[in-house]
Parts: sequence; C-alpha cells; structure tokens
Amino acid sequence: MLLLTIWVVAVYGTLSDLLTVASNKLGIRACNLYNGKGGLIDDIALIRDDDVLYVSEGDAFINPQSDGKTSDEISGSQTDWLTLNIGGRLFTTTRSTLVSKEPDSMLAHMFREKDVWGNKQDERGAYLIDRSPEYFEPILNYLRHGQIIVNEGINLFGVLEEARFFGIEQMAEQLEVAIKNSHPPEDHSPLSRKEFIRFLLATPTKSELRCQGLNFSGADLSRLDLRYINFKMANLSRCNLTYANLCCSNLERADLSGANLDGANLQGVKMLCSNAEGASLKGCNFEDPSGLKANLEGANLKGVDMEGSQMTGINLRVATLKNAKLKNCNLRGATLAGTDLENCDLSGCDLQEANLRGSNVKGAIFEEMLTPLHMSQSVR
Repeated sequence: MLLLTIWVVAVYGTLSDLLTVASNKLGIRACNLYNGKGGLIDDIALIRDDDVLYVSEGDAFINPQSDGKTSDEISGSQTDWLTLNIGGRLFTTTRSTLVSKEPDSMLAHMFREKDVWGNKQDERGAYLIDRSPEYFEPILNYLRHGQIIVNEGINLFGVLEEARFFGIEQMAEQLEVAIKNSHPPEDHSPLSRKEFIRFLLATPTKSELRCQGLNFSGADLSRLDLRYINFKMANLSRCNLTYANLCCSNLERADLSGANLDGANLQGVKMLCSNAEGASLKGCNFEDPSGLKANLEGANLKGVDMEGSQMTGINLRVATLKNAKLKNCNLRGATLAGTDLENCDLSGCDLQEANLRGSNVKGAIFEEMLTPLHMSQSVR
C-alpha cells in the first residue's frame, strides 16, 4: 500500500533515520522509499533537493498518475472491454480492437485514451454513436480479424460509406475493388435483329421507342417498321436498313457510315449532323405528301450514293456531299445553300427552284439536267 499524503521534511542522518521520521509523521511502518520515477532508494546520498519521495510499507511502487491502478491494470488498459451503442444496437469489444488495426481512424482516436473525446454514454454505460448498425458490423469484424465479410443482403455501398466515415482507409480501398468486381463488365455489343424485334413487339404502337445512343452496328434491320423511333446518337454503322420505314424517325447525330438504306422510306426524317459517309441511299423517298420536309442539315454525306432518290424540298443546308452520287434525283425546291457539292454527280437531276446559294460546286457534274440551272441559284 502506498500512502500519498504530502509532507515536507528535512533530510539528515541515515536512510533508517528518514524512514523513522516518515513512520512517525504518517503513522505507518515505513519500509521502502522511492523517487518520483519509482526507483527504490537504498542510500540517503541519492536524494537531491526538491526531490519528491514516496514511502510504502513494503508494497511495490505505484505511480500516483495512474489513479490508483495496479500494474496489471495499466498494462491491460488497451484490452479492457467496452460497449458501443450503434444506432440502438449494442456491440461489445475491446479497446485494442478499435485502436490497433487502424491507428489513424476516427474510432482509434475516440477510444485510444479514456474520455479524451468526452464520448456520450447511455444509462448502461455504452458509448453512443449515431450510425447504421448493419453497416457497422462488418467494420467491427474487419478490425477484429482483418477480413471483409459482408452478410447477404447488406449493401456494399453502405459499408463503404461507413468505412469512409470512420476513416478506415485500407478497408475502404478493398471495398471499392470488391464493388467494382461485383459489377459485370459493360456490354457494348450491338443489338441483334431478334433482340430489337422483341423490343418492337413489346412497345405499344402509340408509344415512342427510345433507342438513343444504342449500338446497332452491323445489324440487319431491313424491311422493319421503324417509324417515329428516336435513334439520336445511335450507332447504325454498316446496318442493313434496306426498304425500312424510317418515316419521321430521329437520326440526329447518328452514325450511319457504310450503312445500306436502299429503297428506305425517309419521309420527314431528322438527320441533322448525322454521319452517313459512304452509305448507300439509292431509290430512297424523302418526299412527304403532307409537306413535312426531311432535314439533313449539316450532315456528313461524303461519297454517298443517292441515285434516283425523291428529295423534293429536302434540307441539305451546309451538308457535305463531296464525291456523292445524286444522279437522276428529284431535288425540286431543295435547300442546298452552303452545301459542299465538290465533285458531286448531279446528272439528270431536277433542281427547279432549288437554293444553291453559297454552295461549292467545284468539279460538280450537271449533265442532262431536266430543268435549266439559273445563275441566281448559285453564286460560286
């Protein structure tokens, strides 16, 4: 037993004399004398001025700063048990579990030393933490054995957010990898004819089918009823669209390069800024009896073959038709202002009332025209 009563005494004589004085002052049988660091003093010559000395009746030295704990209690301060109240659910664990695995985490800082953070406790003494218990359980198990084990039905994203909140970085990194691996790789393979027909049959005739951005590359969509479908920004390269009904479809910014649209119905189609380079559009019908005009403004039509197509009133403003074949096409009232028609074959075309102002007709062929081409229609 170590008495902590404080006395100021003069040191003289021998060690036995000092112990006798201590016995008389404290009313005990003083046997051992220790310095402030717990060193046993066996010679009075070791004592210096202003030294703080501790006297015991023969017990081992106990540091007063330990609040009366025994040496076993001090050495086990990191293994004492504590209870956490996480969102109303109790978890019992040791202090070392919370501080050893991830020493820089929030939990480690909260429980490394007692009451440093002033953690709130419920009536049973459990530390209150307002987080989700189902997501906290895998975190506690990870701190116990270092393995991530998540029961079925627990969302990995929820566990990841808890790990980030508590600053358990290694676990968060492993969870991110696990989440990434749990998702199947994105399937960018093109849709087949069979798959697309299934979509068509499942869609009511009055509902708009949205195929925006889908991949149909190389698919056979010939002779299908594709009216009013939104193909905006879709990949239709090398598609077989022969004799397909694309009336009023939206093909804005779609990729139609190398596609075959021979004989397709393109009445009122929207193909603004689409890419149809190298496509075949022979014998297509762009002319709508109701007056709805097809819009191909800004489209890339380099090298296309549109021979024999009906394109009355079509809008090809600022489109690129370099090296295109437009033989025997009906382009009455067409808007070709600013269009690049360099080396374009317009033999046998009907360009009555067509607007070619500002178009580039360098190297263009205008043989066997059905109607005269007036200079007022083209300025260069």
